[in-house]
Amino acid sequence: YGKLILSLFRIVAVSLIGWYLYKLPSKGATKGLMISGALIFAGALGNIIDSAFYGLIFNDSYYQTATLFPDEGGYAPFLFGRVVDMLYFPLYEGFLPEDLPIWGGKYFIFFRPVFNIADAAISIGVVSVLLFHRSFFSDKKEAEEAEV
Repeated sequence: YGKLILSLFRIVAVSLIGWYLYKLPSKGATKGLMISGALIFAGALGNIIDSAFYGLIFNDSYYQTATLFPDEGGYAPFLFGRVVDMLYFPLYEGFLPEDLPIWGGKYFIFFRPVFNIADAAISIGVVSVLLFHRSFFSDKKEAEEAEV
């Protein structure tokens, strides 16, 4: 039941994020904050769509390329599919210099994560909120005290 609970939690979370985004303009949110929230919302919704439908329309593809609409049916029922990660951009791949302590001469790949567009949207939205829009969430009392 873990996957079902996770899928239902995602649906509730995206619904709450959507409701919050709907209310943001009336609270005086900046356009940048609303765009950041929309990125988080879109990424989360994309991951829900992946997990809801990919199991129905693709076969299990751990060791081979997935087949769309296989004759035997998909690998999982509705809401039990997996999110598909498909992007991989190693920034450096090679051997480290011998003179480097501990890791010298060893094969190294910098930036190994495999991710999807939805993950990137969520990450960019969250980082943007944390870096540029934190002041929107601070208490008004704190802001008034800082002015005095």
